[in-house]
Amino acid sequence: MIGDALDGLDERQREAAATLRGPVLVLAGAGTGKTRVITHRIAHGVDTGAYSPGRVMAVTFTAKAAGEMRGRLRALGVEGVSARTFHAAALAQLNFFWPTLAGDSAPAIVDNKVRLLAHAADGVGIDADKATLRDIASEIEWRKVTLRSIDAWAAARPGGVGRYDVSRVADLQRAYEKLKDERRQLDFEDVLLACAGMLEAEPRVAEAVREQYRHFTVDEFQDVSPLQHRLLQLWVGERRDLCVVGDASQTIYSFAGADARFLLEFPARHPDATVVRLETNYRSDAAVLAVANELMRDRPGALELRPAPDRRPAARSGTSAAGESPVPTVTAYPDDAAEAAGVAGAIAARISAGVDPRSIAVLYRAHAQSPEILRALAERGVAATVLGGRRFFEVPEVRQALMALRGASVAAQEHGLVDSVRDVLRSLGMTDEPPPAGGALRDAWEARAALLCLAEEAAPGTSLRAFTDDLIARAKSQHEPALRTVTLATLHAAKGLEWDHVHLLGLSEGFLPISYATTFEQIDEERRLAYVGITRAGRSLSLSWSRSVGQRERTPSRFLREIGNGTLRAADGRASGGGGSRRAPARSAPAASSAPRSR
Repeated sequence: MIGDALDGLDERQREAAATLRGPVLVLAGAGTGKTRVITHRIAHGVDTGAYSPGRVMAVTFTAKAAGEMRGRLRALGVEGVSARTFHAAALAQLNFFWPTLAGDSAPAIVDNKVRLLAHAADGVGIDADKATLRDIASEIEWRKVTLRSIDAWAAARPGGVGRYDVSRVADLQRAYEKLKDERRQLDFEDVLLACAGMLEAEPRVAEAVREQYRHFTVDEFQDVSPLQHRLLQLWVGERRDLCVVGDASQTIYSFAGADARFLLEFPARHPDATVVRLETNYRSDAAVLAVANELMRDRPGALELRPAPDRRPAARSGTSAAGESPVPTVTAYPDDAAEAAGVAGAIAARISAGVDPRSIAVLYRAHAQSPEILRALAERGVAATVLGGRRFFEVPEVRQALMALRGASVAAQEHGLVDSVRDVLRSLGMTDEPPPAGGALRDAWEARAALLCLAEEAAPGTSLRAFTDDLIARAKSQHEPALRTVTLATLHAAKGLEWDHVHLLGLSEGFLPISYATTFEQIDEERRLAYVGITRAGRSLSLSWSRSVGQRERTPSRFLREIGNGTLRAADGRASGGGGSRRAPARSAPAASSAPRSR
């Protein structure tokens, strides 16, 4: 163990990390350091002898988050903890126990659900296009994660899909399941279903799993589906060492089966649970938090975020008054092109003033909103990266560089890590000055520059061999570096990240909330998406919308009206979009660090 795992935690974080036994619920608001609490809690358990690392399972929702968790645990001196996604853990158990139970290897995993659906559609005389098949695939996923049969799905979704009524879609689902069984395959959701079925049907398997894993932690518990919750119950059994961490205000995957009730009802299910609320935000200025709190006022499970009291206000331009942080702004533009141009101009000016591009993000509701802002940024020479594209370590230039660096690491002599890495990258075509923004050459340059940045940030004395070992470990755990570019992302993709300066586009009716959100529950999910976007911002937050698209006029988002003028400043000095003041602007807290990172 490196130092005391409880060092550096605030009072509430320390309470959560020091509670090692029994059911524990950590209600962790945005920016309150939940990943820090999770990893330090595990490290404290190992340090005190309460936990054996090999008997701890930490479950999260993405391979990237699991990789980061393992990295943080390594930094705390803890090795051997099973930090995995639900699917990775379930698949490992299936592959381990299946040969013993069935006498052969586990079924293969379907590599393309839509392609298999197309083959099944041919068998039942359905000629559906790819878009319809993708929608049907989503219905299959929702049916399985909500633990519904095909008939129960049909009763819950009577409208059908596209031009196919519910009975035809049900026929296609049955054909899909039959074809999958004939090919001896499992799809992504079947992995969880099969693992749960195995644990329910085979007591000796359940006993072996529960003997192996005695202490469970689940991150992002608000996103757990009924299927995942059932599997978790089977893993835990009668044991009591279960810690769940989440924030109901960040439930943004209800459409995919996530159910925040498992988080909200945890104390009712576990009456003796220790409940810890983390509401001290270490990410955002108070003015940003005021906007977030107003948006979620009186919503179920909402936490009241407050800035860390010991952070000093930063001296910066654009403050609302002496010692106060910049009041978040809202700007109405004539149309989408003007909105993109205005935002791009503000970003270019900020970068010209010396701000690191990595500390800036543009967020939006849908992927279709990205081309306009990408073009506007490129016109101003600003490089940008869209989250959700090709993974960093799969970029050809990165793979080429990694191979070259690995080869250079066997050389007998080095002349300093940074110089060695720079020489290798130059041999592959990297120049001192970047190419123009907006093209493939600039993208390749930025990828190589990110590798050089990692070398510059490495600990003194790091050898080239150790550096390349770290790069390989990063690639395996999907721990990608931040490119020195402005980040563009949908609100879903931005969850778990943070930036100093955030521009949130398209705050008009039809975009946010999205046009197909019509029920109260759907609108509430859109509100939580807006909350996620707002709470990504550390130092400044700029909201915007456009008044028209073509000949069609738009109206400002109802969320702007709910927030009110008291916490937003209209960039043109006029009313920000409706609603009276409900709360005075809050005072500032110091800035967060510059690059996007997970909490």
